[in-house]
Amino acid sequence: MLVRTADGGAAVGLVLLALDPGLRLRDAAATGGLLAAALSAPHLIGPWAAHRLDRSRDSRRILTVAYLLYGAGLAAGSLALGRAPLVAAVALVAVAGACGPLLTGGLSSRLGGIVGPSVREQRRAQGWDSLTYGIAGTAGPGVVAAFAGLLGPLPALLGLSCAAAAAALLTWTLPRDGRERPAGEETPGVLAGMAVMARIGPLRRVTLLTLLSAPQIGALPVIAAVLAPHLTHRPGAAATLTVATGLGSLAGSLVVTVFPLRGEPETLALRLFAVTAATTALCALAPAYPLALAGFAAIGAANAVSFTATLAARQAYAPPGARAQVFVTSAGLKVALASVGSATAGAAAGLGGDALLLITAALFGVAVLAAAGDLALTGGRRAGRRAARRPAPDQASPPQRSPSACP
Repeated sequence: MLVRTADGGAAVGLVLLALDPGLRLRDAAATGGLLAAALSAPHLIGPWAAHRLDRSRDSRRILTVAYLLYGAGLAAGSLALGRAPLVAAVALVAVAGACGPLLTGGLSSRLGGIVGPSVREQRRAQGWDSLTYGIAGTAGPGVVAAFAGLLGPLPALLGLSCAAAAAALLTWTLPRDGRERPAGEETPGVLAGMAVMARIGPLRRVTLLTLLSAPQIGALPVIAAVLAPHLTHRPGAAATLTVATGLGSLAGSLVVTVFPLRGEPETLALRLFAVTAATTALCALAPAYPLALAGFAAIGAANAVSFTATLAARQAYAPPGARAQVFVTSAGLKVALASVGSATAGAAAGLGGDALLLITAALFGVAVLAAAGDLALTGGRRAGRRAARRPAPDQASPPQRSPSACP
């Protein structure tokens, strides 16, 4: 919660800092955008960091160093802005951004090794994991905005840095999840680890669902800003739609925490992404603002539940030696495509909010159809079910083959 809230609020804090009149920066808005990009772009190098995490006997060491570097890079970059050349501030923020993948997918990849062995316990833990993302995405920007209003953006960013440092200390309270590797098991290289996602059918299909749905995450705030003025003239209506999405996401995560998902992860993901597509399309047809508000909340809830299903799928189908690479690569590509979705929605704002919602719903539909078509062509359903019924390798007493060995 601490480290993901820091990550969730950092981009907003950097933009507010660049716009601070006290710094007197030229092209302040462009500078803020550059700093936000420096924080998100390094997510693409995540597979290299994840490779080290997969090879580690004790992941707490790498996670602790990553969180400390994140906090130090964010603090140093914030302090350097306006006091040192811009390139120095950008480089320091990029150091923090390079640690970002270990805050998201890297941390999620360690979950299976520290919770109970039963499927129900694993699914409930994945619900909690999804909940931390929802709270971070909602509370992070809110906390930064509140502290920036009271104390200024720089103290807000330094507070986020302290939260990351506190998370580094708390990491050592986690159980050690290292294990002795079975004979013959090797950690694949970075490229081979990434190829796992294409070679293993269930992972390939879940990754396809994740990537084609990612643009909606970045596009929704833009869509809210475009749609709200057509439905109501109430000030702050767009922000309220965005808050409704966040609250819906929190509600959806809470539901799957209290009532864990059941069934084969791949099948769950296909069905839940289809539900999300239908929910998004129905929201586009909302004739009034209250219905749009409910629709955005429903989209947030559907996204949270489907995201939990993807976490379960990665845990079930990824080989132990490449599990962190699978989680981190998926998270990094998702961040990148969410940024593309935000930029594209802004460029296509003239189409109207309802049209943009229909386009994102169509992307979900294409993802579901493509994944279902791949499943039908490769005959992967039966293999996927066998994989889902097997215990995960770090849940079993004797060493055994990973579920990912299924074709």
